[in-house]
Amino acid sequence: MAQRVRIQCITRPGGRTDPHRHITHVGGQNPNGSPWKLTEEAAIQGIKDGKWDFYTLEGGMVAEVIYETGPSGREFLKTVPDGQRPDNLLSLPPCP
Repeated sequence: MAQRVRIQCITRPGGRTDPHRHITHVGGQNPNGSPWKLTEEAAIQGIKDGKWDFYTLEGGMVAEVIYETGPSGREFLKTVPDGQRPDNLLSLPPCP
């Protein structure tokens, strides 16, 4: 059974506001308070392997994190569409 994990921050070269830069890392805090950080590729593989079930929680709203394959064949993380702009994942603060 996949471990449910909250993503609380992202790393995006060029900053959060550059629409042409993709997420390179996601991160958050473990239950013991220690930080964790994964590459986007490792997070996607964890979803595929059934190891992790990621979500975001901002403003009391839970958004499920999934992956998708773009036209170029590159896989990327995103949240299930919920009408929020910007995307719940892209609106997270940068990881330390």
